[in-house]
Amino acid sequence: MRWTDILDIAMALDEAHPDVDVAHIRFTDLHRWVVELPAFADDPEKSSERALEAIQMAWLAERE
Repeated sequence: MRWTDILDIAMALDEAHPDVDVAHIRFTDLHRWVVELPAFADDPEKSSERALEAIQMAWLAERE
């Protein structure tokens, strides 16, 4: 997975962190969780606030 794989990342995070209140997560935690995903293979430094926000919104939608 790469930073642009928003939906795949959101689904993987939902499986890895089912008890997280997605609406109230810190981007620092979100960044760490994305980078820790086994299938994640992108440069951790290439993230942006925009990418993290998109991942959070997709994760919220995945929960609904």
